[in-house]
Amino acid sequence: MHNPPSRLYVVVPAAGTGQRMGSALPKQYLELESGQTVLGVTLGKLRQLSPHQLVVALHPADTWFDHLNLSGVDRVIGGDNRAASVLSALSALDARDEDLILVHDAVRPCVRVADINRLIDLARVHAEGALLAVPVIDTLKRVQDQRVTETVDRAALWQAQTPQIFQFALLKRALHAAPTATDEASAVESLGIFPRICQGRADNLKITTSEDLAMARWILEGASA
Repeated sequence: MHNPPSRLYVVVPAAGTGQRMGSALPKQYLELESGQTVLGVTLGKLRQLSPHQLVVALHPADTWFDHLNLSGVDRVIGGDNRAASVLSALSALDARDEDLILVHDAVRPCVRVADINRLIDLARVHAEGALLAVPVIDTLKRVQDQRVTETVDRAALWQAQTPQIFQFALLKRALHAAPTATDEASAVESLGIFPRICQGRADNLKITTSEDLAMARWILEGASA
């Protein structure tokens, strides 16, 4: 008897307050294009994947999400950090151990759906999971007290992005084992399991500052041209 095919679930941690942006609104609710918010654009792309379930983890004091008027998106209360928010979302899923959980930053609206689909295809073949990433191209310097102490060899270095995708049971175990992990891949790595890299695009930027917001608007305008 064959096991049923793995289903796709999508989790979006969006409990951040965006203090570095210096805005009255959390950065995921800033306007990006045609009246849409950063989070609205991000979720619009993720919904194109037709996931079995899409869950957003929100700050307990969030009063903006309901104004997006989104159907087919579930919400949970996030935690104090990323791992806690993702675990909160996982607890709301009806997933089986082998189902795939795709985690994507709320503030990466420029990701290409075609790249996400390549990532999903990779994860269906490799049980250790996968993440989008790009090779580091800039020269890297190690700095101490505002002085360069070393030029770091970038030959084997990649910049991690999201989405990142793992089987439900593996991701849950990893996040419990590494509750301070800054991304899902590093939590999985803490178990001695090493995810696959799926090369993405440099324009899949994470909006952190006002300059990033302006760049994202420019990228999306070009992508739709």
